[in-house]
Amino acid sequence: MKNLGDLRKSYTSGELTKADLTPDPMDMFARWWQECLDAKVEEPNAMTLATANADGQPSARTVLLKGTSPDGFEFFTNYESRKAQDMAENPKVTLLFFWQKLERQVRIEGVVEKVSSEKSAAYFQSRPLGSQIGAWASPQSKVIADRSVLEDKIISIRERFKEQDPLPAPPHWGGYLVRPVTIEFWQGRNDRLHDRFHYRKNADGFWIAERLAP
Repeated sequence: MKNLGDLRKSYTSGELTKADLTPDPMDMFARWWQECLDAKVEEPNAMTLATANADGQPSARTVLLKGTSPDGFEFFTNYESRKAQDMAENPKVTLLFFWQKLERQVRIEGVVEKVSSEKSAAYFQSRPLGSQIGAWASPQSKVIADRSVLEDKIISIRERFKEQDPLPAPPHWGGYLVRPVTIEFWQGRNDRLHDRFHYRKNADGFWIAERLAP
């Protein structure tokens, strides 16, 4: 843990100007997403999901983006997990993407809601069989004695569904949609003078973009 104050990196790979922006931030996200794919960014869909419970206690973890639409951003999880409990108490969330290779961040603040059970089931059954079994077996966020609890549960689930592939979606598992309220695009620049543009909706419901000081 020595010399932490000396760890720093200069960001010099690009810039972001107002002329680069699209009128709709979802289109801007789609553009940057394609540039991530073109650059072969590793796990570009990994995003931090920050939640807070009714007492205001924050919590954050990495989840995977599994869909976008004009309405927002989708991911899937266990509805009995800590994050799900937080979102049931407080639907305001933040998502954060950090694409180090491109020296970029995207930060989304929004309100979360569950997707339809039909959409959840369709995505669940598109997952590898092992992931389907794991979703049935894991009591996510609950205390367990040791790993054998999971291993025994997996054996039980395999036996229960031995004639089925794909498996039915568990009732405690499904998707969420984050409807954005604000979206910020951040491009790293030299000397910490980063480019930041913040989209928000005006009184008429149209997106406007404003430059923020770094």
